[in-house]
Formats: sequence, structure tokens, C-alpha cells
Amino acid sequence: MNAASPTNPLHVERLSPVLIVDAVEPCIQFWADRLGFIIENEVPGADGTLVFASVKSGDVEIMYQTRASVPADDLQGHSTVLFITVNNLDEVEKAMAGAPSVKPRHKTFYGSLEIYVKEPGGNTVGFAQFAETQ
Repeated sequence: MNAASPTNPLHVERLSPVLIVDAVEPCIQFWADRLGFIIENEVPGADGTLVFASVKSGDVEIMYQTRASVPADDLQGHSTVLFITVNNLDEVEKAMAGAPSVKPRHKTFYGSLEIYVKEPGGNTVGFAQFAETQ
């Protein structure tokens, strides 16, 4: 794990990929049924089907979100978003200054402050700081 230091004040806590798919349910069942992952964080849409869910086993977490629930401008041909949990979003914002913004700082219903940027390869990277470290 990357520890904070005087030369690197940012402590990266965890990386969780967010895979953008047409349907969440079969994806999470794949991990749960075959490898015993625990299904977490289920978010149903207006029609009752899941628009987001995650599976977890130990320190490994995989998130799934439906293509329909992601604004088209946020994808631009990609189907993976890196979701990085950090201890200091202010430091991340400073480090990301000048990177193309996908979504500026915002508070989520699940208790985090987040920003999303594009990395040079065009992939979306989200950084989140949860309430216990805010």
C-alpha cells in the first residue's frame, strides 16, 4: 500500500474498477456463484433492475454500472472506469490540475466526495474520499 510521506502526501487506499455493462445482475452473479464473492452496494433503478452493484472478496472489489445509467459524455467509447479511494481529495485535486475534467467535485448519496478526470489514454479515473477521512 502506498503510504503518505513528506514527498507524497496522498495515501491511496484502494483501487476498484467500475465495469460498464448492459446488465448488472448476470455480472455480479458470475462472481458470487463461481468464486463466492459477496454482493454489495446494490442500487436499483426506477424499473427495479440494478443500475449499480459491487462484489467483494477480501481486498478485491469489482463494481458494475449499467451503460444506460452513465451519461454518454462520460464514456466516450470506454467501458471501464478506475475508482480510487484516497484519504485527501484536496491533494488529488491539486495533482490533477489541468487534467481534462469529466465531473468536478461533488458529494454522493453514498457518503463520498468525488472528482473524475480523463487520463492521457482517454480512460476515466474517479477519486473518492469517504466521510471517515473527510
